[in-house]
Amino acid sequence: MEKMDEGVRSRSRGGRRAERPQQRDPERTRASILAAATREFAENGIGGARVDAIAERAGTNKRMLYHYFGDKEQLYLAVLEEAYVDIRTAEKSVNLSGLAPEQGIAELARFTWRYFLQHPEFLSLLGTENLHRARWLRQSTRLKELHSHFIGELSDLLERGKAKGLFRTDIDPLNVYLTIAALSCFYISHQYTLSTIFGRDLMEDANIVAWERHIIEATLASIRR
Repeated sequence: MEKMDEGVRSRSRGGRRAERPQQRDPERTRASILAAATREFAENGIGGARVDAIAERAGTNKRMLYHYFGDKEQLYLAVLEEAYVDIRTAEKSVNLSGLAPEQGIAELARFTWRYFLQHPEFLSLLGTENLHRARWLRQSTRLKELHSHFIGELSDLLERGKAKGLFRTDIDPLNVYLTIAALSCFYISHQYTLSTIFGRDLMEDANIVAWERHIIEATLASIRR
């Protein structure tokens, strides 16, 4: 009898533990849904993504998904916002103000390239949102508070470079950033078609290293005097 009671107590404790993620750890449940939704939207877009698949990936049910996010479109917007929060947070690791002008450009290019490499889901989400002409991004009030600090710091960096006679005087900071982003994004987003057409695996380590160097050199060449 004593063993049975202990077993009942053990199962009861186990049952309580199993319920904790939903009852006592709502942030963990929400984060699991966001992570699962990010993968689903990145792979299938908003039109092809399925709520059932997201719930299954997250190890929860649709009721919890609707509880936290309302519906699929609101969940998609939350995924977009979280993706921008992540990149803006990561950007803070690059201290352009403490670097020499040319070194700062190189570090900005290196960071952007490596971030895109490590987060292909971010590029997939951008592709989906551009396909829909930023329909959901325009609805976000949160994103308006997530301005990249890069443009301001990049402007200061370029001004220091101009003062030293290193950079042209007519440089637009946004154009510099777009050059870096375009060279990074196009390579990764089109890796499969380009690799097939040209018969070279663009994602081999040697090619990745060579393209990083090319991004840095091409960006610096475009702004030097």
